[in-house]
Amino acid sequence: MRTFSCQCGNRLFFENTRCLGCEREVGWCEGCHQIGSFAQANDHFVCDDCGQNMQKCHNYSSEHVCNRFVLPLESGEELPLCQSCVLTDTIPDLAIEVNRKKWLRLEQAKRRLIYQLDELHLPYQNVVPALSFDFKGNVAPEDCVYRLGEEAEFVYTGHADGKITINIDEADDVKRETLRVDMNEPQRTLIGHFRHEIAHYYWQLLIQNQQEESFIALFGDHNNPDYATALELYYQQGPQADWNINFISAYASSHPWEDFAETFALYLDIRAVLDMAEELKIPLPLIKVGDECTKYVIAYQKLGIIVNELNRCLGIFDLVPEIIVEPVVQKLAYIHELLLNPKPALPTQIADRVEEQATVPQPG
Repeated sequence: MRTFSCQCGNRLFFENTRCLGCEREVGWCEGCHQIGSFAQANDHFVCDDCGQNMQKCHNYSSEHVCNRFVLPLESGEELPLCQSCVLTDTIPDLAIEVNRKKWLRLEQAKRRLIYQLDELHLPYQNVVPALSFDFKGNVAPEDCVYRLGEEAEFVYTGHADGKITINIDEADDVKRETLRVDMNEPQRTLIGHFRHEIAHYYWQLLIQNQQEESFIALFGDHNNPDYATALELYYQQGPQADWNINFISAYASSHPWEDFAETFALYLDIRAVLDMAEELKIPLPLIKVGDECTKYVIAYQKLGIIVNELNRCLGIFDLVPEIIVEPVVQKLAYIHELLLNPKPALPTQIADRVEEQATVPQPG
């Protein structure tokens, strides 16, 4: 992640829609791939950085949940969606007033995810399965307690064959914090959910039927026990007793798919934090493209010690709550190598296994 500059010299940030210095309209330009300022010219906008004529994403101009500018369509066509918004298939019910703010937060987190996927050159378009998102809320009486089995439609955050579903309550700070404490998760964030679920997507895209032997050798056999059985045992009996010396989290010990997802999410955390630290010129060990994963881990831990202590001065949660033990470093290295040169299966290879996947529980 980077910070950016307006034409007036004022600093801009990733979620900005207006410069607080000169009041110019601001957003992400899909022409020059950065946050910048724009001048309005009749029915379009001109990017101050690259000079291209652009128009606002429909969700920017009409729904106010986006901040991206896109190349203009032909006259008479509907307003376009940006490369991030077009991935959302289902939005929250906007008849419920508070849902618009939740939708805004969901799209902001998703744009950060998409930015990072693009920075890492990870495929998600023109592949099978293509990536998409559903943002849904629970449908239940106000006094319904879903865990006790009342009639209700409860939305589970998860992934299935390219579709990532996020329960919109995760965009509610109070409800998310309640779940964080209830489930004993030291770090439960909205962007964290996106990074965890995208890991399941890339397991299917890059590992399934392609690199399963090497995956099993490191993470364990995902077929024995099967996913549904493993999750049932986890919620009945709790995590493995020695989870903290082999896994990044208690939940990671539930099944190899979840171990991969939790570790993958940590890898994305590490890359995002170190990229931002480099942008802000925080002195850390120099890392070059192609360096081994251990260098990233060492820099992340060094930064974690500094920021954790600063946060504790203010009573804020640790930036880096995880203890990254050697087995986790090995798993991070596996993911690092996997993403250096991602090679998704051909569509014909994936089509051969569609019927088999239809009967297999999908990770969440």
